[in-house]
Parts: sequence; structure tokens; C-alpha cells
Amino acid sequence: MNEQKKKILVVDDQPGNRKLLNDLLKFKGYDIIEASDGKEALKNAEKHPDLILLDINMPDISGYEVAKQLKSKDSTKNIPFIMLTAQEDKQSVDAAFAAGAVDYIVKPFQPANLLQKIIKALG
Repeated sequence: MNEQKKKILVVDDQPGNRKLLNDLLKFKGYDIIEASDGKEALKNAEKHPDLILLDINMPDISGYEVAKQLKSKDSTKNIPFIMLTAQEDKQSVDAAFAAGAVDYIVKPFQPANLLQKIIKALG
């Protein structure tokens, strides 16, 4: 297989969550870019990841606001993102899809389920 590795931007303020996702996704052959908050996420989105895994509850800028800003810029508006969060209420799910999420995964997640949704989102 000679295709270029897909890049995934992992955005989570919890170091343990980033490490878990980093280890899982690197093992599956993805290149990982990390961000620990919304500001870093917006900066790292300029590195043109193929997909963003985006937490909702973060200091400074929420995942919803990150999504809004990503969608408002020509350089990042077409990057798909999956909300990956502990929020499981209907209002949060609806808000995520309204912000442009292609999928929604509740933590704690099943690795096989996450990988399946990533493959689907990457097309």
C-alpha cells in the first residue's frame, strides 16, 4: 500500500485522553497532530489534517466555538470533524451536528467503534 498516511488532529484538554487516542491511532497507521485547547486546535488545523477529533468541554474556547471558527475559514471549512466528548445529552448532540460534525462519539468509547467511524469519516 503506497498511499500517504492520513493525518488526524486530536483535540482534548486531558493529556491522558490525547495519549490514549495517539497510541491507538498511531498503531492503526495514522499520523497524529495534537492540541490541548481550542486555540492550539485552530492553529494546528492549518496543517491540513484529514480529520479532527474534537472535544466539547475545553478551557478558553469550547469545541463548538472551534467548529464555528473552522467552518468560517476557507482553509479549514472542508475538514471533517467528529465530536468526541463525555456529553451525551440530546442538546449537546444536536449542537454538535448543527456546528457541522460528521459524527458524535461519547466517552468512554469503544476503540473498534471509534476506528469504524474514523474510516467512514475519511471516506
